[in-house]
Amino acid sequence: MPTSFYETVAKDRGGDSPELQDCIRRTVDQLIAEETSSQRPGILLGKIQSGKTRAFLGAIALAFDKGYDVAVVLTKGTVSLARQTLNRIKKDFRTFCDDGNDDVLVFDIMSLPELTGYELSKKLIFVVKKEDDNMRRLLAAFKSEKYAVLRERRVLIVDDEADLASVSYQRVKGGGTKVGVVSSQIDSLRKLVKSFAFLQVTATPYSLYLQPEDTVTTKDGMPLFLPKRPKFTEILPIHPEYVGGDYYFEQSNVEGTPAFYFYKPVPLSERDALKEEDGRRLKLENVLTAKNTEVLRQAIVDFLVGVSVRKLQQEKAGQKERKYSFLFHTESARKSHAWQEKVVMAIRDALVKANADDDPILSGMLKQSYENLKPSVQASGQIMPAFKECEAAVRTAISKDFLMVTKVNSEADVDALLDDEGQLKLRTPMNIFIGGQILDRGITIGNLIGFYYGRNPKKFQQDTVLQHSRMYGARPKDDLGVTRFYAPPNIYQLMKRIHEFDSALREAFISGAHDRGVYFIRRDIAQNLGPCSPNKVLFSTLTSVRPGSRLVPVHFQTVAKTNGRKKLEQLDALLTVIFGPKMTGGKVIDLTDAVQMLELAFANLEFDEEALHDDKPFLAMLEHLSKTAKEPENRNRVYLLAATDRNVVRVRPSGRFSDAPDTKQQAEEARDNAKAIPALMMLRQNGKEGDQWRDLPFWWPVIVVPRDAVTCVFAGKSADSDAVDGAATATAVAGGQ
Repeated sequence: MPTSFYETVAKDRGGDSPELQDCIRRTVDQLIAEETSSQRPGILLGKIQSGKTRAFLGAIALAFDKGYDVAVVLTKGTVSLARQTLNRIKKDFRTFCDDGNDDVLVFDIMSLPELTGYELSKKLIFVVKKEDDNMRRLLAAFKSEKYAVLRERRVLIVDDEADLASVSYQRVKGGGTKVGVVSSQIDSLRKLVKSFAFLQVTATPYSLYLQPEDTVTTKDGMPLFLPKRPKFTEILPIHPEYVGGDYYFEQSNVEGTPAFYFYKPVPLSERDALKEEDGRRLKLENVLTAKNTEVLRQAIVDFLVGVSVRKLQQEKAGQKERKYSFLFHTESARKSHAWQEKVVMAIRDALVKANADDDPILSGMLKQSYENLKPSVQASGQIMPAFKECEAAVRTAISKDFLMVTKVNSEADVDALLDDEGQLKLRTPMNIFIGGQILDRGITIGNLIGFYYGRNPKKFQQDTVLQHSRMYGARPKDDLGVTRFYAPPNIYQLMKRIHEFDSALREAFISGAHDRGVYFIRRDIAQNLGPCSPNKVLFSTLTSVRPGSRLVPVHFQTVAKTNGRKKLEQLDALLTVIFGPKMTGGKVIDLTDAVQMLELAFANLEFDEEALHDDKPFLAMLEHLSKTAKEPENRNRVYLLAATDRNVVRVRPSGRFSDAPDTKQQAEEARDNAKAIPALMMLRQNGKEGDQWRDLPFWWPVIVVPRDAVTCVFAGKSADSDAVDGAATATAVAGGQ
């Protein structure tokens, strides 16, 4: 028997950071000290693709050192992922799994052989998919009289991607809910064994907030949801190479950073043309000139140029050249994948022909991609190779068949394509993968620098939506300058909303602020604020509010000049009364006056269908934040700040809508005065036609949330609302209904 399972595992995988070691030790110590269950779990809380597997395998090894004998690892329900998990466990525990040194035995529960007494005396790890057949097989083993010794062993259950099982509920006819099958089977195992510990490993522990037992109390007349608590929560440290939502949805708003150039909008007409074959929308012979492939073909050429840039940089730095990948993921239907494969292959073949014919169309596309990538490469601190070098590298790649297109839409496809590490194998320097759901279930795709994403299902599960595009995780910083994400604006905005929801609840969860509760609110038919069931929120109509954050409407146009003049004059008059002719400065005003101004401002704004915004969340949040101020004397008050003569363009050169109508100084003043009450900035834009407006001045409102506010979630509709339409819904439901 080894002196230490954990020390050996850590050494074999190159060592764990001191921060990770401390996290693993605290986790196991608390598992030993606390009584955990599927309803009161221990939680190891990380971020998406942030090294959670490494952490929980370390926890299993240390638990073996502390006297645990059996570990059950629950995985998401696909054969390929179960195999990937099995291979990863065997790799980390290889010193103990090799022939002749079988101190640890690892089994897929569905291929469990008849165990001998010798094997039962060893440390055992069972890999179990989260579906009832796998769980029944596990329970049968523990119930078997032949394996009665298992019931006397100390058992640790590790639930990977925990939201999919451990707090699982299902709706029943006639209303109400019941505990899901897998969750009840976990409880059955707990009752069978003498000693049991339960650890959730997750990036989204919010099923704890979304349980159907949503006891709503009131505080000062407002609804407040008090979530159940886990037994303990350990926060997984983030490694230096991690890139996540903060980069994609927050840093991307900061000019001069590589993230600013990351997102490129895809017209809905293009996404629809790529859904199914229709000669009226798209003819394959026109793929290099057709309007409905404009972004896709540029994305592919961006990928070719981006890979060439990185290879040239690596060559000059004496580094090993790497292979790269691009993910095309817009639909779940196989017929869509077949059509998309035809389109991408047609683009590839057309590029090959254009190269052979020395067609100037290729030179133009390469030059455009070069100019697209140059500012982000330079912003990342890298040297941009000369255009002629990049052009020559791309032409060589095209002529030598370096670009490979692979369709992946089944378990069989994945199994055939996985390498020894359990990742999709990159066979050529440039790899494009086309597929659906099978690619969003945790399959690792190495060196991704291109994402063409458009999934718009009827329901988005909160715990998986941000993983669909596979863009979260460890990424070399030098690759970020050539990394691009292409998606329709409404999908990008929806993903941003879910990131904001995730961040708001995470902050409350980690800081302990959730002890004060989380508000889930909406407006009822009479337009009064009321409680919203947190397990039925729609992400498409959801606004998350963090203390100290800003609420800024985006993706809108002004109404016609003749239609908006009267409302503009009314609002101008109100602000002139408060601030005088210059209409600038800051004052505390009554909530009623602030709401009136906000309503007049929104009356002159028209929101695109893709905006996922209207006036409701802004009015509701301002009202809620003002009415729930901590001190009674601060309630129903708002700090108003106004400024005039602003000239913000509607759409920036990058193709994204402007979202910063305030200056740095104005934002700081608003934050300084938004400690106890909300601040409302009213910023008068000149609305010039040259800035892509309709030549109508308008007031752009911005709300700043008080720093001592409680985390809030406003839902425009509930998941069971009659007004729900399939195209816009994105529900967050415990267990993924």
